[in-house]
Amino acid sequence: MPTKVVIGAQWGDEGKGKITDFLAEKADVVVRYQGGNNAGHTVEVGDKTYKLHLIPSGILYDDALCLIGNGVVIDPEALIEEMDCLKNEGVKISPKKLLISDRAHLIMPYHKVMDSVCEKSRGKGNIGTTGKGIGPCYTDKHERSGIRVCDLMHEDVFREKLKQNIEIKNKIIKEIYGGQELNFEEVYEKYMGYRDKIKDYVADTTVVLYDEIKSGKKVLFEGAQGTLLDIDFGTYPYVTSSHPIAGGVCTGAGIGPTMIDGAVGVCKAYTTRVGKGPFPTELLDEMGDTIREKGFEYGTTTGRARRCGWLDLIILKFAARISGLTELAITKLDTLAGIDKVKVCTGYEFEGKVIDYFPASLEDLALCKPVYEEFDGWDDSVQNARTYNELPETAKSYLRRIEEFTGVKISIVSVGPGRDQTIVIK
Repeated sequence: MPTKVVIGAQWGDEGKGKITDFLAEKADVVVRYQGGNNAGHTVEVGDKTYKLHLIPSGILYDDALCLIGNGVVIDPEALIEEMDCLKNEGVKISPKKLLISDRAHLIMPYHKVMDSVCEKSRGKGNIGTTGKGIGPCYTDKHERSGIRVCDLMHEDVFREKLKQNIEIKNKIIKEIYGGQELNFEEVYEKYMGYRDKIKDYVADTTVVLYDEIKSGKKVLFEGAQGTLLDIDFGTYPYVTSSHPIAGGVCTGAGIGPTMIDGAVGVCKAYTTRVGKGPFPTELLDEMGDTIREKGFEYGTTTGRARRCGWLDLIILKFAARISGLTELAITKLDTLAGIDKVKVCTGYEFEGKVIDYFPASLEDLALCKPVYEEFDGWDDSVQNARTYNELPETAKSYLRRIEEFTGVKISIVSVGPGRDQTIVIK
């Protein structure tokens, strides 16, 4: 490996959970470095399906150590529910397998309320948040009024910070948005209960991670969401509040850039996104519906239907540049099986000329019309392929064009949801 980052190279939902799970088989440590429980990874093992939101995908391997880094915002209630759910499924959960950063920020009940009332107040200009309190929590973090896991471990410190924050948030919730105030004692007692359940899992994960890397252990960094949801490089303001790109690993896990050896960009064989914003290759027709239903394109966390379109190579090239991708993992090649002709976007027609870059302005992006290249499709036999040579020639041509355009080699191709439906090329 020995240290490798797995990122989403599109708008999220690319199948990072499956690829991380697959790579985690050879990893000693798996680290989640940003986001919160607004994202979800689905991993299928045999006849079981696991839906993970905060806990790294490596938890499904007995020998992997999983770290939730300081860049993650944690809803302790959601975390405990996820831990209990995995335990009920027979997955081993213990402080020897799972550690939580003492520097990670906590999502509080007022963050969820603020998320809801702020989104509602935007009216037609709403962003389409999940309502999980992620954005308001990151806002408090950067406004320097957040509450961290280490604060929860010190009862007096937590009580004082919570009291101060609730007084301020209640004024905003009631006087500006006309919402219901939160009860300090109820929140305090609830979080003290959470503390008792997670305290044995809390550690300075930066120290643990540094020591593991220095000892030669294989480490996998797992991101949530995708490149185009990055707060700086995504389709702002329809983005998340953190950095899903490879650069987010350094601040979100607490290591230097010289400790990262490679970055895997995960992307579907087509493109999807959830929520508002321009989407150049979106298919608002029967083909779009076909891809959605065949690929079961509905959110793991929200259940919302995803918008679907042809593969956009401009986006992949952008992701490769921003994150310094060293390899690509293509997922859901099987979803396109049975389609007579498939297309990829290799340029945007914008203001009378063809451009090959992704605009920052949403107004400019909305004016971009995709320039397509067309390929012959492939049949359902692709699902049975277990080596690259077993793939249909038409599928190979499609994959070669992706490599040629992005300048990044494909190392993994997924032809189905199962672990065994994963082809390793490199």
